[in-house]
Amino acid sequence: MEVRRRDQRADLLSPATPGVETGRAIVIEPWVKTSARKSAGHRDAVGRTPDARLEEAVGLARAIDLTVVEAGLVTLSDIRPATYIGKGKVDEIAGVAKSLCASVVIMDCPISPVQQRNLEKAWNTKVIDRTGLILEIFGRRARTREGALQVELAHLTYQKSRLVRSWTHLERQRGGFGFLGGPGETQIEADRRVIEERIARIETELDRVKRTRKLHRDSRKRVPYPIVALVGYTNAGKSTLFNRMTAASVLSTAMLFATLDPTLRAVALPHGARIILSDTVGFISDLPTMLVAAFRATLEEVVEADVILHVRDLSHEDSEAQSHDVEKVLAELDIAATDRRLIEIWNKIDRLSDDGRATLVNRVERQPAQQRPVTVSALTGEGIDHLIDVIETRLAESRQTLEVSVDAADGAGLSWLYRHSEVLAKNLRDDGRLAVTVRADPSKAAQVRAKFNA
Repeated sequence: MEVRRRDQRADLLSPATPGVETGRAIVIEPWVKTSARKSAGHRDAVGRTPDARLEEAVGLARAIDLTVVEAGLVTLSDIRPATYIGKGKVDEIAGVAKSLCASVVIMDCPISPVQQRNLEKAWNTKVIDRTGLILEIFGRRARTREGALQVELAHLTYQKSRLVRSWTHLERQRGGFGFLGGPGETQIEADRRVIEERIARIETELDRVKRTRKLHRDSRKRVPYPIVALVGYTNAGKSTLFNRMTAASVLSTAMLFATLDPTLRAVALPHGARIILSDTVGFISDLPTMLVAAFRATLEEVVEADVILHVRDLSHEDSEAQSHDVEKVLAELDIAATDRRLIEIWNKIDRLSDDGRATLVNRVERQPAQQRPVTVSALTGEGIDHLIDVIETRLAESRQTLEVSVDAADGAGLSWLYRHSEVLAKNLRDDGRLAVTVRADPSKAAQVRAKFNA
């Protein structure tokens, strides 16, 4: 096993929480050669290096306060059906785990229930694959009732398919009722049924949560506040940008998945308009499908947004690969990379050298005007004013400007305009009526025309 090369500047290798330890872990990054990867159907993010994937896996382990005592790459010519990696490496890692008193081995790849069971027997430790590790992190981060339900649903869906890896008690059978009853159901069937019943109850509760969230969205639609959603790879700086734009105190730290439950804040823009800014959960490569399904109610905040800010960490060596991963998740939400609502935010430019900044400026200027990214530093505030201008411009493109005539004594009519549109100007005409200039989205503009004969 090749010992990893530490990146001293990487956020992912920050020390674990002082005084808190959930176990001693070994992190393994299996890297399948190209030919074997294609034949096995193994897909990797575009352009991501093995070292970068290993560093990310170590960061995921540290996010749940595991003490990483060893980490390294294992290069494979092919995937073994029984243990994923070869017997020689299995024996080598068994010795390392015993000598370092490791209690957990993390395989940064998807492994089957049989492979997981065999590796646990060989290493005498708990074995977690990438999906299980991400689910564990989400379970730690969930703070609201909705978040806890979504994580539990994803975990049960994952666990249901892995009952085969549990111990031999699942092979026993329960007897039927009466003297002539058959052997009854096996323990594994009973456990699977219990899980299915719990999944059904959680889905029912989530349906109620979804309806409540829809009511909240509908109430926000009645107020003329457009929604601006932040999306991006985990640790790209979304929460720091959110705090910078809203003067809020959302947890923002160099930790993967620091934010899980969505946060919304109203923000007043310089020209008088107000928006609702939404901070969402970060994405990651190989994000488990059951998590995307479980968090669909939360991610609908993104689907319903008027503007979507895709925040990228330009200082990261795998920025392009991370962007590709985010675009894949957005595609699952039926948001194409060419969606007019998307604005790319190139964050952390304060980490770039002078030459790096010059190169970045050239890259930005070569982009088409409508697709040009916005460069910012959420940490220092550089570029935030320009970003707000771009948001205002993009919102104005989709909204219609109307001029209506209102009786000066019609307080109810003016109040209606303020509730359902953005009032830009108000002037008293010579005939004693008010000329009011408003801006509204297409659906609200139709209501304005119908009410005031505009």
